Formats: sequence, C-alpha cells, structure tokens
Amino acid sequence: MTEGRAATMPGTALRSTALAVLLCALLAVAGLNGLRFSTAAYTSQSTNTASTVGAAADWTPPTVSVVAPSAPLKGAAALTVNAADGETGVKTVVVQSQPVGGSTWTTLCSLTASPYTCTWQTATVADGAYDVRAIATDNSGYSTTSAVVRVSVSNAFGIVLTDPGDVLRGTVPLQASLQNADMLAAYNLTFEYSVAGSGRWTTISVGCPNLLGGATCTRDWSTTGIASGTYDLRAKATPLLGATVYSTVYTDITIDNTAPTVSMTTPTSPLSGAVTLSATAADADSGIASVTIQYQAVGGAWTTACVVTESPYSCRFSTVGLANGSYIFRAVAADLAGNTTTSASTASRTIDNTMSSVSLDDPAAYLSGTTTLTAQANSTAGVSSVTIQYAPAGTTSWATVCTRTAAPYSCSWNTTTVADGAYDLRAVLVDGAGKTTTSAIVTNRRVDNAPVRGADVQTANGAGTAGRVDVGDSITFTYSKQMSPASIAAGWNGGSTAVTLRLRDGGLTGVGTGSAADSVDVLIGSSPVNLGSVNLRGDYIKTGKTSTYAATMTATTVTVNGASVTVVTVTVGSLTSGGAVRTATTSGAMIWTPSTNATDLTGAHSTNAPVTETGALDREF
Repeated sequence: MTEGRAATMPGTALRSTALAVLLCALLAVAGLNGLRFSTAAYTSQSTNTASTVGAAADWTPPTVSVVAPSAPLKGAAALTVNAADGETGVKTVVVQSQPVGGSTWTTLCSLTASPYTCTWQTATVADGAYDVRAIATDNSGYSTTSAVVRVSVSNAFGIVLTDPGDVLRGTVPLQASLQNADMLAAYNLTFEYSVAGSGRWTTISVGCPNLLGGATCTRDWSTTGIASGTYDLRAKATPLLGATVYSTVYTDITIDNTAPTVSMTTPTSPLSGAVTLSATAADADSGIASVTIQYQAVGGAWTTACVVTESPYSCRFSTVGLANGSYIFRAVAADLAGNTTTSASTASRTIDNTMSSVSLDDPAAYLSGTTTLTAQANSTAGVSSVTIQYAPAGTTSWATVCTRTAAPYSCSWNTTTVADGAYDLRAVLVDGAGKTTTSAIVTNRRVDNAPVRGADVQTANGAGTAGRVDVGDSITFTYSKQMSPASIAAGWNGGSTAVTLRLRDGGLTGVGTGSAADSVDVLIGSSPVNLGSVNLRGDYIKTGKTSTYAATMTATTVTVNGASVTVVTVTVGSLTSGGAVRTATTSGAMIWTPSTNATDLTGAHSTNAPVTETGALDREF
C-alpha cells in the first residue's frame, strides 16, 4: 500500500489497520492521565510486506493573530493578519466577522499568500460593533483560530463611545467621537446613564456643546453621587439641524463607590510555629478582589503575611524566624472597583518561639488512598521526636501513623487501612529534655475511599475566545467507574440529549464560591442533573449575574489504566438568557463537587469528595 492512499487490505493488512486504530485509542485514553505530545517535527515510517505506516512531519499548528485597527472602519477597510508556520508552512488564512453577540461567522476573505491583508467592504453591513477573527491552516491540515478582535464599523454619521470598563468608581474618564460628520457643522454631545435595563436615561452634567464634526469629546465623570449598582451607559450627539444619534449602549456596568467591610479574627496567644490567620470580608456591589492580612511588631512597620483572593480569607503563617515579642494583626480588603477598607487592629499577641512548638499541616478536607501528613516542629532544647497520630473525630482513641526523629517530620498514611469517616489529626513533640508538647488538633478530616468517585474535570475551547464561554466549548466529567446514565438524568441512556448549562456568579446566594470564582452546573428544565457543580476558580460572568446556554450532553465509556470508566461531555450551544459574560484573564484549577445521586452499574453511589482539575493551570473554555 502506498503511503497516504487508501486501498483494500485483506489478511495481515487488516490486522495492521486494527493495531493502528487500537494504538490511537490508547493514546487518546492516556491523555486523561496527563500525556502530552511533543511539538518537535519528525518523520518515521514502518513497513511490512502488506502495508506501510507513515508518521507526519508536522505536529505543530500554525500561529495566527488579527491586528487590531486603530480607528473605526469605513468603506473598503484593510484588515491585517499575522500568520506563520515553521514546519510545513501556511496554506490558507480565512478572515471572518460577526456582529457582537451574534452566533454565525461570515467569511470575508480566504488568503493563500503573505502578506495576509483582507479588504472588507464595510458598506455592505450595518454600522456597529463587530468581532473579527482569522483561521490559519498549514499544509499538514492543522488549524488555529486567532483571538477575537473587536472593531467598529462606521460609514454613516454616528457617534462612538469608548468602552469605560466593567467596574467604575470615583472620577471616570468618558470619551466619544463623531464619525463621518459635517466638518463645518457643530454638534451638542452629551453622555447618559440609566439603571441597567430600565431605559430611563439621565444626562451626565459633563459634555461637549458645539463640538465640531470629526472631533473627540473627553470629559471626567464623577460617579460619587450615584448609588452603587449596575447601570447602562451611552453617548448621544444632536446637530443644530437634524436628528439625534446614539452610540452603542454599554450594559451592566457596575458603579461601586462603597468600600467593603472587613474584620480581623484575633489569633490565640502565645503564637508559635505555624498558626492560622483569618479575616471576614464582604462587598455587596463589585465583590471582594483580595484580602491582605498583615502583622506588626508593636512600634514597628506593617508587613504582609499573605494575600487571599477567595473566601474563606485565611492562611497559614509561620512565626518561626520572627523575633519574640508582642505583635498586632489587621486585614485590608479591596473590592473589584478598587475601594479598600482596613480593619481595626487586634489586641496584642505574644510570639514566643523560645519554647517547644509543634503544629500539623492541614492535609485537606477529604482524604483518600495514601496521603502525606507533615508536622512543623521547633524547640530550643532540640527535637528528640515527632509523632503523628489520628483518632476517630471527637474521641481520644489516638493511633500512631509514624514517629520521626529528624526533619522533615512527615510520613505517608494509607487511609485504606481505616474505615471511611471523620478523623482528627495531631502531632506530638518530645524535646531534648523529654518534655512533651502536643499540637492543636486538625479536626474532622474525612477519609473517603468510596469505590465510585470523580476522577477529573476538564474544559476545551471550541472556535471562540479563549477564557470565555462560547458556542462549541465543552466540559468533560470523568468518573472512576462505569456509571449508570439513568442515575445522572432520569431515563437517559447516554446518547446525545438536550440540557441547559448554567453559568452563575460565585457571589450569588446559594453559590457561595466567591465573586471571582464563578460556578457551572447542568439542568434539564429547571432541575439540576446529577453531575454536581464546578467551581471555575475564575471570573467568567459579571457580578450578581446568571446566564444559561442550550447544550447537549453525551456519555461515553473509555478505558483508563485497564478499567472501563464513564466520561460525560457537555457541549455548549447558543446563549438562551443572561449574557453578562466576561473573558477570564487568570488561570486556575477547577474544582468539581460530584452529586451523590449518581451511581455505577452496581448501584453504588458516588462520593461528593471534591475533584481538582489535573494538568497545567489554564483559563477554562
């Protein structure tokens, strides 16, 4: 058989094909366990008497980006695309556009040679805001879709308002410019705002009367006299003779001039070794961005102990290395608008590391398999030994996991040797003088070695913007066992079925993951399916908002480490409600909390132990 051509292959050739298909399947499954492909180009060929199998010389997709125009587009507008492929070269570059919020991409140009410049006849479309992207395909068939670039088309007389941002506070610069205006005429340009969705517009006192055509109006708007909340914003221009025109409306803008609330929890005294510092903080408008916990030697300068971006606002703090003496603590909360509040300082607390101190690091709320337990220990008399122990929660029936006579004071605990349930953990230090010091107890850590559990959760970007929930994106839930589809959704057999994907701000009541950690779950009608929920660990929707998408759900069976497991895939369709979505800019590891209502084929229920996304940190979707 000639490489690259199909042919009828009896006998040995059919067996070779089957082996190749099996190899591909094994490689796909191995991807669930973190397998990554090399980007190095190579060529390899294997031949027997019946067939030839060849490996491609190009494993790397091309790079592509659209150059953002510096001004609104009109007439025959040139769009420039940068595309490259270092191996087999770029074959085609397709340039596409769609109105902002649309769901159908229109091809503007298909380019086959550099420079990749597309002339867009903008007079054929309505004025307004558009998204533009490019798709580059190399000569090996690999394709890459660029990030979306937002452009403005303005062929008729109009007004363009510069995006003021999602969250505003204090004095905000507003800017609008007249497009295709009579250069000799004068216009009255004003800015307006309304409570989001109300349509009741209020004129902002700042504006530009008698603005000449083609000019730009820039004014400062003081938002301090406006109640914190969500608003819409637009600009309008009125000529001396003629009709008023309005800019595109920017919706769901949060105005937040209210500082957050914050209080510092006073730690116990004396402090030694590793201690927990915690604060409480809240913000009703834009949400909490961060809480900074600080300490100060009495009479000295404030020093940051930690910065926490998600609730609960606490961290472990090592006092080892600090001078003994009196210290006070405080917390500084900042909201997403930039407002800050500093808590009252705590009462003075003593740090004393001249005595023996021992603490046990928190291993996690849920424990399974073999987990590492680590203690921190210090003594001026020297550490003779550190023993790490466990007991059923609330009891004094302590059993020893290990004893260590030298740092690091850690050991592996095989949790399968104890019954599932809640346990307390502690460490016991014996110093060089024989004195015993016992750590604070890490309470109510749950051992959960249930046979059915979540194994992994992942998202994939379709053809849309990375870090933004778009049509074609998907989220996959991998279980440790082969599941009964009917336990996930009543009457479901695993085939493609219509569902609703719900994206909610983490600060909403009932979600509780924090305003910068939004949540996803899946519904049929108004009832959640038994997949549980996912904390995206990022900001994908505006504060206090909910959006829903039409979606499809399928279940497949794959083999992982020799065992058959179920993978549920939810593919995102069109937006059905809401729409106040953001493009996340930070990377994080999602956390999936499965539903205990899902069962395997024997009827065993899944545990609801949280599952953290494996692999490198990335923006979801």
